Amino acid sequence: MSTPAIALDNLTVTYNRHPAVHHVSGALARGSLTAIAGPNGAGKSTLLRTIMGELKPAEGTIRRAVPSRNYGYLPQAADINRRFPVSVIDTVVTGAWKRAGAFGGIGLAEREKASEALVAVGLEGFETRPIGSLSSGQFQRTLFARLLLQNAAVIILDEPFTAIDSRTTQDLIDIVLRWHGEGRTVVAVLHDHEQVRSYFPQTLLIARELIGWGPTEEVMTTQNLKRARALAERWDENAPVCEVPA
Repeated sequence: MSTPAIALDNLTVTYNRHPAVHHVSGALARGSLTAIAGPNGAGKSTLLRTIMGELKPAEGTIRRAVPSRNYGYLPQAADINRRFPVSVIDTVVTGAWKRAGAFGGIGLAEREKASEALVAVGLEGFETRPIGSLSSGQFQRTLFARLLLQNAAVIILDEPFTAIDSRTTQDLIDIVLRWHGEGRTVVAVLHDHEQVRSYFPQTLLIARELIGWGPTEEVMTTQNLKRARALAERWDENAPVCEVPA
């Protein structure tokens, strides 16, 4: 069996020593397409940020078989400043920074690839538009074009289809399926259970602690969803702190 792309071993992440993700273990196979599902406040985004190295585990480990330079990450739209005065094409070419370096300069070849990526996401002719003038769906297409240019082996998406129209959602799902077909490892936080069941073969269901992780039809059961909801509803933010061994 090949080494998994990402393996979690007893992972716990805390805020002010209160657990946000509690003792999660499991692995993401190379080339897998996995949804992370769970109620609001279940720790889904926290888990992604820890995998990306933005948060430090309080306990447990993350083993990454793929170097961090080969990761592509799309955070929640609310975490991205659209008021920054930059054009669509200049936003997309930042996907080449890991290859060229932030100060290495972006050449004509990369800008041509960026234009091709915009065609692929349905934004041909939008190159000079400021990102602040875009609709939510157009902006999300721009960010997917940036991921296309980045050409990462592991792609991490945090709520990629929230607050966008149905046509854009389907177009972006098609890109996700294309990545999966190319053998990339793709992980996405999703709230729409129908999207999870229709397009994602694997699911990690979490309510701060792990509810299930495996084939979607086995994880997204009525019983598991009820358990996740019940755990989220009775979670006590004022519970004793999570004790981490010295």
